[in-house]
Amino acid sequence: MKIDMVHDVQAAYRKLLNCMSRPGVIESIEEESSKIHIDIKILNSTLVLMFILLDSEVSFKIVSKYEAEIAKLVQQLTYAKAESVEKADFIFVLKDSEKIMLEEALTYAKEGDLINPHKSATVVIETNKINNEKKFSLKGPGVKNENYIDVELDNIWLEKLRKKNIEFPMGIDIVFTDVNSNLTCLPRATKVLRKVN
Repeated sequence: MKIDMVHDVQAAYRKLLNCMSRPGVIESIEEESSKIHIDIKILNSTLVLMFILLDSEVSFKIVSKYEAEIAKLVQQLTYAKAESVEKADFIFVLKDSEKIMLEEALTYAKEGDLINPHKSATVVIETNKINNEKKFSLKGPGVKNENYIDVELDNIWLEKLRKKNIEFPMGIDIVFTDVNSNLTCLPRATKVLRKVN
């Protein structure tokens, strides 16, 4: 079966909104992702997110060893414009990227300014696994008491995210997606703390 660009993308969009409004909530977009049959070196769930987020009015950056070939296909599928990491509205850090590539993406992603905080980047990061184990605690808007997440990723992302989001409302939003088509979000207002066992 082929992905329905209206019904399936809207269903995935509602799940993304739920995750963005409730940090730490994990949603599955497996049903939508399983309908994608495109030979591309990214997770199907990431491609679904691209269908949600990208159009001809926004820009993107692919952070991957295969950036050129993936960016070309994404441009054809979404009509979005490929841009540098400093200028991109959406940055996609793929599983094959090296640690330094993730660091640079988080360091140089645009964070908006006090007058236009909405002119910041959303960073989508692929990982092997997302779950609600108590590795990181989350506090802030959309979190009743405390939520927890764990992402299978080098912890450098947390240090970089803290530096980037120090001056709210400026900052970046993060979306994690994994090989099982799960996703979770960390909006810029969310405080992320590493749990000490």
